[in-house]
Amino acid sequence: MTSADELIDLLRRFNVEADRFVDVFTRAHGLHRTDMNAVAHIWRASQDGEPLTAGELARRLSLSPAATTALLARLERAGHVERRPDTTDRRRINLDIQPPARELAAAFFAPLGVHLRAAFGRFAPEEIELVTRIMRTVLEATTAAADEADTVTSEGAAIRP
Repeated sequence: MTSADELIDLLRRFNVEADRFVDVFTRAHGLHRTDMNAVAHIWRASQDGEPLTAGELARRLSLSPAATTALLARLERAGHVERRPDTTDRRRINLDIQPPARELAAAFFAPLGVHLRAAFGRFAPEEIELVTRIMRTVLEATTAAADEADTVTSEGAAIRP
């Protein structure tokens, strides 16, 4: 197995284990996986200082407008998300993560952060910097592949290997 093939395999295995970890969280709190993904997108947008609209969330999750409305209603009822009119364009609705969602996620994901920081502590800062650059590139490539797959499947064609 080449180094690139081994790395791809390790990333695939990491993804499976990360999914398993998140599944524990969603089951423990009566959330759907899509709910958790939505909260993650809204939280990230909030951290980046870039408001996320319901339409953009629907695109990122590959949901219909009706499914997105139902999802947001569930998250609002649970106190995780609030919909707010955009201050510059009243036709747009921005999504805002609420403190209960932040607290719940922080409490659950803190142990993972402890384990990851301990693992990263075994490496020199230069190695962490290199891996960070690699992971940014991997994330960009994965996002591009997902966007392409979404475009192909939304046009009615099946993805073929």
